[in-house]
Order: sequence, then C-alpha cells, then structure tokens
Amino acid sequence: MGTRPPIRNTIRRLRFDRDEMTQQQLAVLVGVTRQTVNAIELGKYSPSLEVSFRIAAVFGVPLDQVFEYHGRPEQA
Repeated sequence: MGTRPPIRNTIRRLRFDRDEMTQQQLAVLVGVTRQTVNAIELGKYSPSLEVSFRIAAVFGVPLDQVFEYHGRPEQA
C-alpha cells in the first residue's frame, strides 16, 4: 500500500459539479494537456502555483477549495 500524497485536490468533484466538465475541457481552459490534468487529479503531479491559480479561476473558487496540504510542518 502506498501513502497518500501530501497535496490533495477536489478537481474531479469540481469538474462533476460544473456540468461534468471533461479533463480535456479543463485542460484547454487552463492551458495544459489532458494528461497533466489527469496526473494532478490522481496526485501524481503537483502543479505550479500559476497553474493552480488558473484551475481555481476556472471554477471561480479560492485556491484552498481546490488544493489541500496534508503534510507535516517542518521543525525549526
């Protein structure tokens, strides 16, 4: 069993709530490939900050409604 990625997202749910938007439709709106959207959704790839903001803008929601960080805080 693998561990869950520290950055999780709600892109699949947001696409479904947006009239079942396809990965391809989202990719075109964001300016990336469908494969990139798929990898982000699956937690296999963490998008750049710019792409993250573009995804949030497509859905009209704040960034923290798309992405959540569940890692451990660094010890100083």
